Amino acid sequence: MKKALPLSVLILALFYLGLALFPPAPQSAFNLPGFGRLPVLLNGRLQPVDTVARTTLLVLQGRQNVAAPGGRVITPIEWLLDAMCRPKEADTYQVFEIVHPDVLALFGLTTADGAGGKRFSFVQLEPKFSELDKQAALAQQTKPPERNAFQRAVLTLREHIMLYDHLTVSLIRGDSPDFLDEITKFQSGLPAGVAALHAKQANQPFDEAAAKATFDEAERFTLMADNGYILAIPPAPDDANLTHWRTAGAALLDGIQTGTLDPSVLAYAGLARAWIAQSPTEFNSLVRLYHPTLMGRFADALVKTDTEAAFNAAEPFYHGMILFVSAFLLGVISWLKWPEEFGRAAFWLLGLAWILTTIGILTRMWIEGRPPVTNLYSSALFVGWGAVALCLVLEKIFRNGIGSVAGGLVGFCTLLVAHFLSFNGDTMEMMQAVLDSNFWLATHVVMVTTGYAATFLAGFLALIYVLRGIFTTSLDKGTSEALVKMVYGIVCFATLFSFVGTVLGGIWADQSWGRFWGWDPKENGALIIVLWNALILHARWGGLVKRRGLMALALFGNIVTSWSWFGVNMLGVGLHSYGFTDAAFLGLIVFVLSQLALIALTLAPGVKWRSAAA
Repeated sequence: MKKALPLSVLILALFYLGLALFPPAPQSAFNLPGFGRLPVLLNGRLQPVDTVARTTLLVLQGRQNVAAPGGRVITPIEWLLDAMCRPKEADTYQVFEIVHPDVLALFGLTTADGAGGKRFSFVQLEPKFSELDKQAALAQQTKPPERNAFQRAVLTLREHIMLYDHLTVSLIRGDSPDFLDEITKFQSGLPAGVAALHAKQANQPFDEAAAKATFDEAERFTLMADNGYILAIPPAPDDANLTHWRTAGAALLDGIQTGTLDPSVLAYAGLARAWIAQSPTEFNSLVRLYHPTLMGRFADALVKTDTEAAFNAAEPFYHGMILFVSAFLLGVISWLKWPEEFGRAAFWLLGLAWILTTIGILTRMWIEGRPPVTNLYSSALFVGWGAVALCLVLEKIFRNGIGSVAGGLVGFCTLLVAHFLSFNGDTMEMMQAVLDSNFWLATHVVMVTTGYAATFLAGFLALIYVLRGIFTTSLDKGTSEALVKMVYGIVCFATLFSFVGTVLGGIWADQSWGRFWGWDPKENGALIIVLWNALILHARWGGLVKRRGLMALALFGNIVTSWSWFGVNMLGVGLHSYGFTDAAFLGLIVFVLSQLALIALTLAPGVKWRSAAA
């Protein structure tokens, strides 16, 4: 049984992944996966409708599924279809997250009125929209860095409601009893209407009825053109530019100029009518016919959007979190019983989780056409990936379970951080112009992020040393010496990559902004990491610290790195400011306090260490 344990664990993990990565299609008569693969342009990036649905829900409520009235749970695609085609139905779904008590009081609501105590519907909020607008206008008069939590919460909620409003007019007008019938009649009258308008402009006799009908329809479509959120209509047949996608409203207005309507507008109007009528046969038929017409024009782009939709459904990083936690637990168990068998099982499981994360990162790179790190979300993925890779090397060398435990813990924590960062919107967002350089993204950013990963790993190894030394008797002399060697080696690695990455960042800054170093907060944060790692090495070489002192310094490296990674982004100043968020700030403060407490435990003379080897 002992000998079969590692192989049995690996087989079970592979079986789990086989079921998890290829989930069954939703139990629905409608071809929802097919609709979810349809491409749209949003925020400058061509992406599947499925991504739009998931991302929008994460922004609005921090989760992907929606609890409909009556306790029915609906998928992101179903919610998006209801929002765009049946807005009155979608208005009753509780998808707007409110956690600030003063904002709840503004609407006369309590936690008992919301799903999960914090999610509320458009219908519940609508009566107090005027008061929300008033408070938002007052909040905007305060500079962003000086706004309090209530002001930030008010502005965020108003942005979410505006986002939802724009979404509801992306495909059809919700006040139209049959939008497909309306635009079909509009299409049949276009030749006469356009001729009448041209004659009117030329001061020639014209058909007043036809001109008025065309003008009135144009007025109705202007709202959709100006406020539509999703650009779902592809460019004209003679336009090969993938950035020239349009809203349905803009395409309808273009019809007045060309005298014909884009077939895609009619296709989406037909899909909307089928969804409103709950006719799966008509809906599925239109999806089946429409997708190939796009494939003929945008084959390369659609291969990526189809892959992205499948990637969303597979959720590799979520399942990676489960494998990392399992590896961590098996590694801890290996310190208590059957060290060789449980240790090998933990190592194999950690390797499998790392391979899964690698596949996920490579898939994102192929979809984006970018190096692995382009924003905070992808940096969290890469920090975890790099740290776990180092842990696999450490475990291969030392074979004591420490690499597996540290790798499982770091892998899980970084993927959890990435999960919360996904609440900010599209995780494959387009790059800002100054950052639009694959060369520097692949050199400076990757090097600096690798330095983050190594510095964090040194801190987590120190965490294992302290917890095992104080709370257990398992930190024997051999384990203690191994941990010291691990921390020292990883700090050397971190110093090299942090230093080279920081120098490369200065060269990039010189090319982009005309100066090598400008004392920007992010630049200072990167420098502090280099200096702190150098301080650890010099303290060790000079004999200024012993084992516990080395571990305390490595733990403080976690604080230094978290400040450079997240803290400076929330200052509201500098070229790398990404905005303050209450959740991120609170999480950062809790993390820093936890590390300070561990440092105090490490160095406090009154704390009794149960392991004499420490």
